[in-house]
Amino acid sequence: MQTVFRNRYLPYLLLAPTLIILLLFLYYPVVDTFRLSFFRSFIGLRQRYVGLENYQTLLGLSPGIETDYWNILGQTLIFSAGIVLTSMTLSLGLAVLASQRVRGLKIYRTLLIWPYALSTAIAGSIFLFLFNEAAGLMTYLSETIFHIHPAWLSDPALAPLVVGASAVWKALGYNVIFYIAGLQTIPRELLEAAAIDGATAWQRFWRIVFPLLSPFTFFLLITNISYAFFDTFASVSILTGGNRNTNTNTLMYNLYRDAFVDHRTGPAAAQSILLFGLVASITFLQFRFGERRVTYGG
Repeated sequence: MQTVFRNRYLPYLLLAPTLIILLLFLYYPVVDTFRLSFFRSFIGLRQRYVGLENYQTLLGLSPGIETDYWNILGQTLIFSAGIVLTSMTLSLGLAVLASQRVRGLKIYRTLLIWPYALSTAIAGSIFLFLFNEAAGLMTYLSETIFHIHPAWLSDPALAPLVVGASAVWKALGYNVIFYIAGLQTIPRELLEAAAIDGATAWQRFWRIVFPLLSPFTFFLLITNISYAFFDTFASVSILTGGNRNTNTNTLMYNLYRDAFVDHRTGPAAAQSILLFGLVASITFLQFRFGERRVTYGG
């Protein structure tokens, strides 16, 4: 049934509040960020047009200027890939276990999902208490059992693992919800028929369950990539402060430091445009090539 408005301006009037909010808090900031990327500010007030100089400086294309932007990019890609692969693999395994018919199943599912209700900042704070180098629980256990005192948040080898673990733990609940929902849509007749034909549990999972979960996996892959690049900022800020010596200075945190700590709005705006382009390109490639392997329907 099609809705017909007698007043031709009524639909636009109803959409006006949403459009105004989008214009003020989404479209205008995007356009202004793009504009700022071509300027340099001096003393936080006066701006001077510099063209592509901010981009050239970041990418190390300006003669005589060295930048660690490529190192930060590499750290971010490795860090994000580790978060995405680990969180999706663990969540799929936990979802399969949480789909078994056992007593207290609802309690297990609730315990698996509840971290999603926490903010990333709270998740980072929990891990800060656990891995605090002076009085953290993990530090106490390490000293008691192994007689070692790890520098969890300052060692360049351990700090990325702790930050990554915090981000993975926060994302598990979200992923588990979708995988449990996906597992419930798989017809049990298919699995029973495969079992009668002699297929092992491992074969049934890889040949039937995993392909039928591909729409959920594809969706979660896109959302987890965005999460790893953007939403892990709070974990990095709380646990290590983006210390360059800990290999946790991600693109997002470096952008924040340039914009709000060093007040270098031009380079920060250029970084935001490059970061947006990077994530958009990865997402486009996923839709362009990854969706071909997605199986919709049984």
